[in-house]
Amino acid sequence: MASKRAGLEVVTPNPYNAGTPFSALTSDLTAGNLVYVRNHFPVPEMDPDSWKLIVHGSLEESLSLSLAEIQSRPQKTVTMTLECAGNGRTSMEPRPGGTPWDYNAVSIVEFTGTPLSSLLEEVGIQEAAREVVFIGSDRGKVSQGREVAYTRSLPKEVAMKPDILLAWEMNGHPLSAEHGFPLRLVVPGWYGMASVKWLSEISVVEEPFKGFFQSEHYVYAEEEGTAEGEPVRQIRVRSLILKPETGTEYESEVIEIAGIAYSGEGEITKVELSFDADNSWEPARLEELSSTYAAQRWSFAWVLDQPGVYNILSRATDSVGNTQPIEQRWNRLGYGNNGIQEVIITIE
Repeated sequence: MASKRAGLEVVTPNPYNAGTPFSALTSDLTAGNLVYVRNHFPVPEMDPDSWKLIVHGSLEESLSLSLAEIQSRPQKTVTMTLECAGNGRTSMEPRPGGTPWDYNAVSIVEFTGTPLSSLLEEVGIQEAAREVVFIGSDRGKVSQGREVAYTRSLPKEVAMKPDILLAWEMNGHPLSAEHGFPLRLVVPGWYGMASVKWLSEISVVEEPFKGFFQSEHYVYAEEEGTAEGEPVRQIRVRSLILKPETGTEYESEVIEIAGIAYSGEGEITKVELSFDADNSWEPARLEELSSTYAAQRWSFAWVLDQPGVYNILSRATDSVGNTQPIEQRWNRLGYGNNGIQEVIITIE
């Protein structure tokens, strides 16, 4: 069973889902005990001594690997922004079903593991292979009389990218139970549903995978401007105001505004702030980016000359031209909402 970490913001108790407080996002890495937790089912009991990773399918050879055998392979560390596809769901109107995440299903994490591509090359992935399927040890009911394991797939060309890891460490420590011990998949730049936890089996297939969490959930449904049923994949461009927080009162005439921005499709090139309900925008200062997939930090010194209640908006733009929409992006399942966050403060 997952531990209820002190400091996390509990969203649902069963299955246990809990968010990262904004104060924990001001550091380059989110402390391990404050990384958000997303579970679809109860956390499985895992015995590292008997656990094996089974690799089979459209390959030249199949393997059954212990954790020690996986850890003996080449290692790589990736720092990344990990975000749940449902982050910001509570801002949608009308509110969709699903886990009621505010903006706290996001963390900045360092994962260590072995590149998936190296393992697939080792076992000889076949030319006819189309997708790589990842099966977790967690399972449960998704409807009356229907029980499934949490399973996702990646297209072959994505699975072979060098930064996708089979990870056993998070922030320099072995994975905890709620974060996928002993081994999980890590897919930088994609929403968290792709990073399958408690990994037990990898199956290379020659036909598209049509599992519950692949074709029935984690798709965009009834979203304006998006093809019906389009898969949820890369993280949409987003900025978050970490400070000040809504409800803060100030007496100072200079307010330091700070936050993060990120995108799974490109680097952040611009963050802008509006203090007049989207009538005008002012550029924030971007700090040096620590790594390719990490969050882009930004700041702005706001000088005020009169008291009152103020609404602060932030929006980000990435290197491929994506800009956050002003309005919340509604779809029936509540995924990928990257509409602009609003913070309201009072100046005495």
